[in-house]
Amino acid sequence: MLNEFRTFINRGNVLDLAVGVIIGAAFTAIINSLVNDIINPLLGLLVGGRTDMSNYFLPLAGQTATTLAEARAAGPVLAYGSFLNAVINFLLVAFVIFLIVRTANRFNPKPAEPPALPQPTPSERLLAEIRDLLAQR
Repeated sequence: MLNEFRTFINRGNVLDLAVGVIIGAAFTAIINSLVNDIINPLLGLLVGGRTDMSNYFLPLAGQTATTLAEARAAGPVLAYGSFLNAVINFLLVAFVIFLIVRTANRFNPKPAEPPALPQPTPSERLLAEIRDLLAQR
């Protein structure tokens, strides 16, 4: 059983997947920092001076609050700033993954097209005609 597990782990796809998950987890921290430390302050500057986009919210029950945590404690809240952060994170991760896959595809050789089937020789064509004529009888 241990040998089967070792064989399973040593297959290329499993190792590639494990490396991808680990790199993806590390990459998520970089993207979160990019969004929270660079993009959100720039967006906040454009839309009203706040650098923390997660504090943009709309209380649905008419309550007033200064922070998202207070508003959530008071009632239902439409937290569009947090959603905007999640969308920006997703778009950046998706774009970078697209660039990585596109680059990797350039380095991977394309599989060779299978050779075309050889044309039948004149004797093979003649034999096929004879076969077809016999089948019609």
